[in-house]
Amino acid sequence: MGINWINSTELSSFNKLVGLKDQVVLKEVMSGENGAERVRNYSAPMAGGLAYNYAAKQVDDAVIDALADFASEAQLLEKYEALYNGEMINTGEKRLVLHQLTRGQLGEDVIADGVNKREFYAGVQADVAEFAKKVHAGEITNGAGEKFTTAVQIGIGGSDLGPRAMYLALENWAKAEGLFKMRAEFISNVDPDDASAVLNGIDVEHALFILVSKSGTTLETLTNEAFVKNALKSAGLDPSKHMIAVTSQTSPLAASDEYMAAFFMDDYIGGRYSSTSAVGGAVLSLAFGPEVFERFLAGAAEADALAKTPDIRQNAALLDALIGVYERNALGYGATAVLPYSQALSRFPAHLQQLDMESNGKSVNRFGEPIDYVTGPIIFGEPGTNGQHSFYQLLHQGTDIIPLQFVGFSDSQIGNDVDIQGSTSQQKLGANVAAQIVAFACGKDDENLNKKFDGGRPSSIIIGKQLTPEALGSLLAHFENKVMFQGFAWNLNSFDQEGVQLGKVLAKRVLAHETDGALAVYSELLGI
Repeated sequence: MGINWINSTELSSFNKLVGLKDQVVLKEVMSGENGAERVRNYSAPMAGGLAYNYAAKQVDDAVIDALADFASEAQLLEKYEALYNGEMINTGEKRLVLHQLTRGQLGEDVIADGVNKREFYAGVQADVAEFAKKVHAGEITNGAGEKFTTAVQIGIGGSDLGPRAMYLALENWAKAEGLFKMRAEFISNVDPDDASAVLNGIDVEHALFILVSKSGTTLETLTNEAFVKNALKSAGLDPSKHMIAVTSQTSPLAASDEYMAAFFMDDYIGGRYSSTSAVGGAVLSLAFGPEVFERFLAGAAEADALAKTPDIRQNAALLDALIGVYERNALGYGATAVLPYSQALSRFPAHLQQLDMESNGKSVNRFGEPIDYVTGPIIFGEPGTNGQHSFYQLLHQGTDIIPLQFVGFSDSQIGNDVDIQGSTSQQKLGANVAAQIVAFACGKDDENLNKKFDGGRPSSIIIGKQLTPEALGSLLAHFENKVMFQGFAWNLNSFDQEGVQLGKVLAKRVLAHETDGALAVYSELLGI
């Protein structure tokens, strides 16, 4: 049977799903022993020792069965199989979508441009690993023959958000495990204050800069590269002995003698899906060692394999995706808050903002035709418990119901927590996330309406023992696959991003002083 790429509203199962909007009263099913039973049973396994618990979502067996019917009629697993076997899925740019191949082989060999792509990606990672080991061993040094102590990634969008989030997620873990090799910093914003702040906070003489640009033409990245090169020259240093590039083989950076080495990516890996390619591999292998990066890849590969599971109740990424479709299209919820109760994941919500909103923030289908249903939600978030003292007021008592995605762990990364007033800091953190889930679901009655909580605020939690490289890889791939499945469900192309192009075009006009009307006046006000 062939694959049918059709709009959601053309599927009978989708329309049935939308009709189930009043199926579950969350406050009732999550109260008392009913709630305890749901928490025990409404869970799906994930890779890396994690589990996806959806007890506090507004679903029951009838809704989940309807989700399964929709997944079948929409051929979501068949479309995933087509993707990892190398069919042309990115219809906007007429490209394959191969980020899963950076961490393992899911199906058939994919041959593109005359190259086995899995072998290509594995070869690039082997080259990165060899380079990182030589840096750590002092075989590759600065111009004075001294070891590098800091790696600085220069990139923007997917060249920054994912790798930065992954680095911060493992930094303290690596230090606690004795696996920390080099400090990493990141320069992304074209605002000169960003680059200046990083340069002022490091020992430039012992810094290795990683320029990341697939095309080799990204305006912000090349501007920041020039800023960094100027700083190196001002310090009497040769920039070519302090810089490597991560780029495509066809970019102007690939064969330049201005870099100590170049590591390659290709057009089949979108920026927001590139953390498991050399885009993340170079900086993470330098920071923690290539063995840690391989563990991260293993967690992602295991998650990718689980996403092939036919039983929706055992396929966490597919289940999470379809519950999100149900919340968006049946329940009418327009946003999702990502709330990791782990300081290590402080930048993970920012990465998910790009991953989700750049992928599924579309109002036309994969063929460029307008659609008549809502698609991707607004994504925002902060780590707990900080968020509790910020925007949780609106989440609890605001007029909008916003679904919540918690992430929590039973153990910290540091291994030296202390007992304070009868409980450890980690136990206090866990107590807060458990309390929030139940408070959001069940609420609290009070005659004083200012103190009344209506409840009925749905959430899920991804939970595990500790945030390790395997768990992080699993977490990353889970959300990548969730976004992919939702894009398939809505008949979108989740792998291009035309919405970011117009502003770039107009900015170039401003810099060339080819402006009129409002654009000219705004340019004058900004001193351009």
